[in-house]
Amino acid sequence: MPLSDKLKEKINKTVSKSETKQSALIPVFHEVQSEHGWLSQESMEEVAELLGIPPASVQNVATFYTMFFTKPVGKHVLWLCRTLSCALRGAEQVEHYLSEKLQIHTGETTPDGKITLLEAECLASCGTAPVMLIDDELHENLTKKRIDELIEKLRRE
Repeated sequence: MPLSDKLKEKINKTVSKSETKQSALIPVFHEVQSEHGWLSQESMEEVAELLGIPPASVQNVATFYTMFFTKPVGKHVLWLCRTLSCALRGAEQVEHYLSEKLQIHTGETTPDGKITLLEAECLASCGTAPVMLIDDELHENLTKKRIDELIEKLRRE
């Protein structure tokens, strides 16, 4: 889907505040993903044209960072931390429980398009493991009961 005029205005403002067009790329990606939910090939090509950056360079940045989605994701994205502290405190069991409850595997989206389950390398909350980021909100000390509450809330939205 093409970039809206309103989004192009936001992009131009971001570029005008940046030292270089290249340095505006990540904030621009955040704006595009915020509006569209992901970075399509078409949107990356438009961004490349707007910034005067080679399309391959734009795509390289988009695919390097895990925070950018180059394929559609659910309305809500769940990032489960799988690093050592979380693993030692039950992240694997949490992942199995989430997969069972959502009836998807890590890296997949529920059939209704509401929830995508992904692994995070670290969510920087080792003392409250296991943890999960839902969209932009951190949830700590996860238990089955707490997971049930969180998933039911997401399904109602």
